[in-house]
Amino acid sequence: MPHFRTCRLALCLCLGVAMAAPAALPADAQDADPGGTLNPDELSMDRMIQNAREGRLDMITCASGYAMTKKGDHDIARETFGACAEAGWTAAMTWMSQLDNNGLGGPYDPDAAAEWSRRAAEAGDPIGKFNYGLDLIRGHGVARDEAAGRALVDQAAAEGVAQAVRLRNAGYDPDEVTPDADAWRYGPMF
Repeated sequence: MPHFRTCRLALCLCLGVAMAAPAALPADAQDADPGGTLNPDELSMDRMIQNAREGRLDMITCASGYAMTKKGDHDIARETFGACAEAGWTAAMTWMSQLDNNGLGGPYDPDAAAEWSRRAAEAGDPIGKFNYGLDLIRGHGVARDEAAGRALVDQAAAEGVAQAVRLRNAGYDPDEVTPDADAWRYGPMF
């Protein structure tokens, strides 16, 4: 029985020290949860936005811009894609081009759209090559250069972009890959 009393006394002393210890810590340390967050906010849109704002960019964070766009949250999608594009994620560059080319979350800006496509193309992105090639063929947002545009479309086609193959097979006629509803955008400005 003395062994039981010794253990009980040791337990009481340990508990007393443990219970008194938080009072000895600074106020901000007392509020910290030593066990961590039980259910961290890992995959929510709020977390993806926070990641983008803090520069913690990964494939999940950058791809979340797509869901934001589809949801109609173009301002937040633009912020997320913008951070990812500036960090070198080429798919985010092509999405920034799409946002600028359609005036989503910002003004309609064909020059900025073409610039994003150029950056993606120069980084080796096949969709960026197709988009920038089409911009060059049209002279949309960039000076017209059909030869350079066709070369980029050919590269994109060789890399498996179906729309590039379709455009090439149609003699590089942009109407083949552009909906009629967009015709106003590509006509002469005067």
